Amino acid sequence: MRRWLIVATLVLAFSGCASLPDNVERNESHALQDTSTTTLGQQSQAAQQTHPGQNGFRPLRSGVDALLARIVLADAAQRSLDVQYYIWHDDLTGRIFANALLRAADRGVRVRVLLDDVGAQANDEVLLSLDSHPNIEIRLFNPVASRTFRGLGMLSDFSRVNRRMHNKAFVADNQAAILGGRNIGDEYFEASSEVVFGDLDVLTVGPVVGEVSHAFDAFWNAPSSYPIAALLGRSVGSENLIALRAGLAAYIEANRDNPYVMQAGSRLAGEAKSGRYDFYWGKATLLYDDPAKISQAPDATEGHLMSQFSGIGAQIHQELLIVSPYFIPGEAGVAWLRGLVARGVRVTVLTNSLAATDVGAVHSGYQRYREALLEGGVVLYELKPGAVQPAKTEKKTKAYGASRASLHAKSFVFDRSAVFIGSLNLDPRSMRLNTEIGVVCESAPLAEDIAGALERNLDTIAWRLERVVEPSGSAHIEWVETGAGGERRYVNEPEVTVLRRLSVWFLGLLPIESQL
Repeated sequence: MRRWLIVATLVLAFSGCASLPDNVERNESHALQDTSTTTLGQQSQAAQQTHPGQNGFRPLRSGVDALLARIVLADAAQRSLDVQYYIWHDDLTGRIFANALLRAADRGVRVRVLLDDVGAQANDEVLLSLDSHPNIEIRLFNPVASRTFRGLGMLSDFSRVNRRMHNKAFVADNQAAILGGRNIGDEYFEASSEVVFGDLDVLTVGPVVGEVSHAFDAFWNAPSSYPIAALLGRSVGSENLIALRAGLAAYIEANRDNPYVMQAGSRLAGEAKSGRYDFYWGKATLLYDDPAKISQAPDATEGHLMSQFSGIGAQIHQELLIVSPYFIPGEAGVAWLRGLVARGVRVTVLTNSLAATDVGAVHSGYQRYREALLEGGVVLYELKPGAVQPAKTEKKTKAYGASRASLHAKSFVFDRSAVFIGSLNLDPRSMRLNTEIGVVCESAPLAEDIAGALERNLDTIAWRLERVVEPSGSAHIEWVETGAGGERRYVNEPEVTVLRRLSVWFLGLLPIESQL
């Protein structure tokens, strides 16, 4: 035991002494502007001919469609791909995505990849191998200094490493962009056998794409973004890239008959054959945090996405629909939502139930505000764990089709005239600690499409919460389930064990809300 304590102490001391490299050479680069003659540029211009000055929006609800949209854009790109994500898993869809980027780089496309170091948890050797390609550059945002003892390095430098880049953005040829809630991984694209995330992205073309590229450049050239080779102090030879390429090719070939891959391939062929890409049209406003947010005090507001939302509350007159998987409004948020209800606005919130959430600690922070929200007239729904199902395939196997659903989309619909789609959760971490990005799409047809489709299914996919007042004056919450057999009520969190409820109750006693 003494020997292990000595080793642990030495490891902690070593990781605590590690520091990020000084005077890092960052070759500043920016989005390419001369891309109007590319295939994507010509397609974008053609689509905008009947909508001059406007932006096109195509919602990506299905995980398969969201993956295909990225692959189609990567395959069509001729000049540049800019990729920014919080998480990128080394799984089926993660490797399919990596292979698409590698194919683009082989064609001469400049590929810039910016990943959050903690969220992605990518293998440094894999990143170095990709970075060795002459057309690919990898950077990590706010990285952990100790690459050998990462966990201990995070603990020893917690105040800095706790601030993360939660952005999700994909830009092809500075002509088309995808924003939304999805990271890169099987659970986000309906390919996981364990969990499927109900999520939402938007594919957009038009003037706002240049703004997305400008936001990417701000993060790419920020002092907190470290080139992977400079961070590790070394590079690797071409043989590593050759081995990585061979491994990717072998993996994809081995999964050629995977039902998910077969269905995605069929859909991809259909998209290419039809050549039709339907868009909603309207004005777009890009909102994003300044990358310097991670070095500011959590209470600061300058350059914050949330401060850019100022004034929207005063413009809401009839209805606000909030979809936020991690929802901790705080006392100020509760007061704001109750204030909207008091002046006649219908406020509806869909978030995860305890049975559906993948982060119990967040639920512990949310549940303390439920009664106040319900008392103030806010309509609350919590997603059922079996609500979101992946698209069907002709050949159903255990490897395709998840056993549990969880909400991951982040969208807000204002008066069915505009909708925000992005990476922002309504919780303290998104608002105060992490950086986020999203777009406000001013298109009544799009807003009606998203809100209407959700509203029609709410009582099927979610439990509606109701505050019940007893004759004695005491109140409690009930979960109302509506089905073909009528109405069923629960007086405790449905479909979870007593132990699960107790563990979340205990987490609620801890002073951790500011970190959630």
